Amino acid sequence: MTPLYPPFTIGVDLGGTNTVFAIVDSVGHILVRDSFPTATATIEEWADTLALKVTSMIKNAQLEDQIIGIGIGAPCANAITGSIEAATDLPWPSPIPLGTMVQARLKLPTTVTNDANAAAIGEMMYGAAAGMKNFIVLTLGTGVGAGIVCDGHLLSGTRGFAGELGHVTFPFAADRPCGCGRTGCLQTVASAKGILTTTRHLLNVSSEPSTLRNIPDDRLTAKLVCEAARQGDKLAKEVYDYTGHCLGKAAAEFAAFTDPEAIILFGGVANAGDLLLIPMMESFRENALHLYRDRVRFLISGLNGADAAVLGAASLPHLHS
Repeated sequence: MTPLYPPFTIGVDLGGTNTVFAIVDSVGHILVRDSFPTATATIEEWADTLALKVTSMIKNAQLEDQIIGIGIGAPCANAITGSIEAATDLPWPSPIPLGTMVQARLKLPTTVTNDANAAAIGEMMYGAAAGMKNFIVLTLGTGVGAGIVCDGHLLSGTRGFAGELGHVTFPFAADRPCGCGRTGCLQTVASAKGILTTTRHLLNVSSEPSTLRNIPDDRLTAKLVCEAARQGDKLAKEVYDYTGHCLGKAAAEFAAFTDPEAIILFGGVANAGDLLLIPMMESFRENALHLYRDRVRFLISGLNGADAAVLGAASLPHLHS
């Protein structure tokens, strides 16, 4: 049995699709985790569901008096106020006083930060970025976010919104409207939704045989496209070649911001591994300024599934205690 090291915290990863939460000890061991679909009728219903499940989890673990706080990673979260501002991938209107709502229900100190920043913290403490002082984590999921660590410090900005790299615009996405109201955001290509947009486009304009043509449109997912690509489907492989090359072009620009040692891909879309990494590295080398070419490593998250975001969120009470 893995030894446990108190004090314990609760880490919450509020994603566009699922909300994942866990009890974590002081060195990053996850004692128990659970999840539920994020989409509820109201934010109040979401907060009630979280409070009910977290309370039950704490009770079952017999840790009622040993939890020192809750950390939440959420999209467009203002780290100063604990509120969500204008999130485009959540089902409720903003602003949302998230920290206040959760703290009122669970009676525990609650700290909120941007979900991608939480992932970067988790990666730095327990994952692929351990020991690094300069790196970028790109979170590829329902949307695209980023956590940037420079000279050992997480870049947060005035309100915690520094590094919204998913909403940097590029010519390769010029024909794609984004949920943020702009056009051309990286998110419209490199997210799960973006992969589906690319897939549907290729299915329409190409005569290439593909197993994806046998899947009803309402059942098509980025995961299925990834599985088809791994099985040798040429059209599915083209989707990931295109996505990876776009990410490489974007990374070439991002490298100029902070001169990172590594760019780390995290999230469901990143599970494609070399399907994305190989074209991304090729494109980066073609497009990067010579100062950064061959000097940036490209890695997949060193933590499984949602662990980086959950662990990063769980570390927040320690950082703010």
